[in-house]
Amino acid sequence: MNPNTTENTSGAADEISINDVITKMRSGVKYLKSKWLVIAIVALLGGVLGLAYAIFKKPLYIASCTFVLDEESKGGGLSQYAGLASLAGIDLGGSGGTSGLFEGDNIIELYKSRLMIEKALLSEGDFNNKKELLIDRYIDFNKLRNNWAKESDLSNITFNGDPNKFNRKQDSIINNIIITFNKKVLSVSRPDKKLSIINVEVSSTDELFAKQFTDVLVQTVNNFYIQTKTKKASQNVQVLQKQADSVRLVLNSSISGVASAIDASPNANPLLVSLKVPSQKKQIDVQSSSAIYTEVVKNLEVSKMILRQETPLIQVIDAPIFPLTVNRTSKLIATMMGILLGMLVATIYLISKKIFVGLNNL
Repeated sequence: MNPNTTENTSGAADEISINDVITKMRSGVKYLKSKWLVIAIVALLGGVLGLAYAIFKKPLYIASCTFVLDEESKGGGLSQYAGLASLAGIDLGGSGGTSGLFEGDNIIELYKSRLMIEKALLSEGDFNNKKELLIDRYIDFNKLRNNWAKESDLSNITFNGDPNKFNRKQDSIINNIIITFNKKVLSVSRPDKKLSIINVEVSSTDELFAKQFTDVLVQTVNNFYIQTKTKKASQNVQVLQKQADSVRLVLNSSISGVASAIDASPNANPLLVSLKVPSQKKQIDVQSSSAIYTEVVKNLEVSKMILRQETPLIQVIDAPIFPLTVNRTSKLIATMMGILLGMLVATIYLISKKIFVGLNNL
């Protein structure tokens, strides 16, 4: 076979194929032009649906709280007190045992944890001077009880009482709400990775709930954070305070004993040395108790200094205030999107129909 003939045939086939595509495209455009009324009606219907969506869609309120977390470095000037504190059994070297607990993005994950969200949901909020559990408020404005109406054991479910004694249904509902919060409602981020500024946002169709939940969640997490960071130092202060109180009682008792011993023989014969023995014994007790008490008090003050240093400073920069930021769907954008979507759906339907009819006619 002649190679030139093969090349000519291939070129002709390519030319025919391209011409067929162009012809079909022109035919399709002409067909769509002939159906302009159908496309216009469907596009108009899409625009109406988009407008209706924008009108009836509830606005989304966003409560935002920004705060900065400041932690002082451990050790430093307190190293000089290590010897004093060690006498009372305080390990200053381990005071930073929890320093890595909330480093990096760990505190962000703490905000998203089940424990923190559950505690916030089970807290009371003030809604127009009416006390109500946040979880009950969330269930009511989302009309979740209407979905539970068919289940008799859920229609009158409550969340009062000890969370540790909740039944399976209560735990399941809380778990589902927490999942929804982490997906759609709650957003926790660090705007700048180099800074210790944290932003917490809660989005809800209920403005009062958004603000109340944000305030309660931030307070709950920050309290938990501070308690965890200062737990060991607080325990040391408590132990030393008990020791100081105990030694103080012994010292007071010894001082009273000296006075009683002296009163027992107010005009003692100086030649009778044995009469001085009881008071001298009590004086020794007073001296030893005073020395112990002095050291315990020193260590107590050092422990209090450590506790103050380990207590992180959490300063709220921007708290949510009314009116909250509102995220509404633009009527114009929704209408235009509805029109474009309607045109696209109508075009795809007409072309698909023409192709299907053409195949059936083969």
